Amino acid sequence: MSVAARVSQEMGVKLGHEVGYSIRFEDCTSEKTIVKYMTDGMLLRELLGEPDLASYSVIMVDEAHERTLSTDILFGLVKDISRFRPDLKLLISSATLDAEKFSDYFDSAPIFKIPGRRYPIHVTQPPGDILVFLTEQEEIDTVDEILKHRTRGLGTKISELIICPIYANLPTELQAKIFEPTPEGARKVVLATNIAETSLTIDVIKYVIDPGFCKIKSYNPRTGMESLLINPISKVSANQRAGRSGRTGPRKCFRLYTSYNYMHDLEDNTVPEVQRTNLANVVLTLKSLGIHDLVNFDFMDPPPSEALLKALEQLFALSALNSRGELTKTGRRMAEFPLDPMLSKMIVASEKYKCSDEVISIASMLSIGSSIFYRPKDKQVHADNARLNFHTGNVGDHIALLNVYSSWKETDYSTQWCYENYIQARIMKRARDIRDQLEGLMERVEIEVCSNASDLDAIKKVITSGELKPEWLVEIAPHYYQLKDVDDSGTKKLPKGQGRSAL
Repeated sequence: MSVAARVSQEMGVKLGHEVGYSIRFEDCTSEKTIVKYMTDGMLLRELLGEPDLASYSVIMVDEAHERTLSTDILFGLVKDISRFRPDLKLLISSATLDAEKFSDYFDSAPIFKIPGRRYPIHVTQPPGDILVFLTEQEEIDTVDEILKHRTRGLGTKISELIICPIYANLPTELQAKIFEPTPEGARKVVLATNIAETSLTIDVIKYVIDPGFCKIKSYNPRTGMESLLINPISKVSANQRAGRSGRTGPRKCFRLYTSYNYMHDLEDNTVPEVQRTNLANVVLTLKSLGIHDLVNFDFMDPPPSEALLKALEQLFALSALNSRGELTKTGRRMAEFPLDPMLSKMIVASEKYKCSDEVISIASMLSIGSSIFYRPKDKQVHADNARLNFHTGNVGDHIALLNVYSSWKETDYSTQWCYENYIQARIMKRARDIRDQLEGLMERVEIEVCSNASDLDAIKKVITSGELKPEWLVEIAPHYYQLKDVDDSGTKKLPKGQGRSAL
């Protein structure tokens, strides 16, 4: 959004006309648009409606080294499209990229190297702002407290130190502090997660402190569980972090690990997301595009076959695929929603239980990707009590989120109400926008919006989680569960042999 705004300003045109953007649940383009910025996920969704990408003559994929799930799928699809669309130009760019590997994958495509800045390295540390990479919010809060305590003890012996945390759940008004000019004689310290590796550029940063760790998503196909684990970064990430400094002048990066660690312990590249995440959404998308031979799909780095099998089992359990691995009517409706398959199935199932109005509120709250609650250090007890109010009756997290949204709606979407309940107004507005988009998509798949707020059991059956009753499994998925199959684990696999045949 910010890049599109800047380019439209430089071109002297209105945002949304010649220059626009498209992100999940928000499109700012028109018939005049000739330059369009979008996430990789949105381009992947556009392929569902336009498999040959006929609307585009040039596609540029930036920060390709990140190897996100959507980017890797796009590579395989666009490579296939280019075989019958030789006019389509594809540019892959990154400051830290294994260019030879990408060139080989794209049939020996030419490599262009554009020289960057050539600022000298410091031998002393004159004034300049500092960027410190940390793994998570808790660690940032701890370092924040330690720095404030030590600077108070030193008093006037050092120049003023302005500490600015930055992480996804931080309210917008506090995030904005990092872009404010640093007062003369002071030094700003930005404490950030790896969001600052590529998504954030602060021109005045002169020094980077890199401990060499980050939190990444990891998936265990045996259990079907995803988790966030602290791992050493890759050499590519280390170079990205170093590049965050010296945007407008000389720079220096302090790595809190040895040269030996860098050379021998760090992987050259970050493990592609396709090899460490749940693939249910990928499989659903590929099936929707008519790609059924998943094993031979042209992945740059193929995912584990075990993960593909687990994805097929999950989609079968959700009735998105039949026992032969073919897309069902339910699956086609699910594919219309840019959500995790569990959430899209929840919306499709809400039609039967006449509670779609409540379910899209829950789905929008779950799909934000950030916590709606804010817990300031000096008011943690008040914040916790405010949060517990939405769980009255031990209703579980999903119904609590519904209570939050419904209560906010009753106040006519009041920002003051959010402030009083330690809820982030910006995140809630985002949830409302997502909900509006979901409501529009429901019309496309012919699901009527209807309310059944008084019947919590109906809503819970749609969610099929929380205070789950085993007998509901038989009612909700009779093709998958029988009474004799239901036990505490609530798990079942595809019929023997069907998983591999579906691949």
